[in-house]
Amino acid sequence: MDIEFDQPIFVISVAAELADMHPQTLRQYDRLGIVSPSRAPGKSRRYSQRDVNRLREVQRLSQEGVSLEGIKRILQLENQVAALQNRVAELTEEVGRRRQPLDSRIFAAGAAGDVVTLARGQRPRARSQALVVWRPGALDK
Repeated sequence: MDIEFDQPIFVISVAAELADMHPQTLRQYDRLGIVSPSRAPGKSRRYSQRDVNRLREVQRLSQEGVSLEGIKRILQLENQVAALQNRVAELTEEVGRRRQPLDSRIFAAGAAGDVVTLARGQRPRARSQALVVWRPGALDK
């Protein structure tokens, strides 16, 4: 049976033992917002494996002399970086999907600001003040 990494299954005494901390320390971290476990229907704390790993990271940083406020800020920044990395991956994937059909298209922008798709080899009207935008190598295909 595999345990989901984010599934809140550990009661505070088990999480404290796994993180090699006192349960009161976990309560303090919860109050400070450093590690906020899920709550069971009876309001008791339930920790996931991710929470336990975070507690171990907090302990390591604390042993290196980082203050609790510093630890809290480090964890916030790590979460922010992870969220931004996920967003970059999503946008990269979306650009990849959109780029494929556009590679073979050429667009012209007229003086009025309209955008027209041109066929390969087609040029905008000679008297227009059009700007032609293309992707290098697109005509070679």
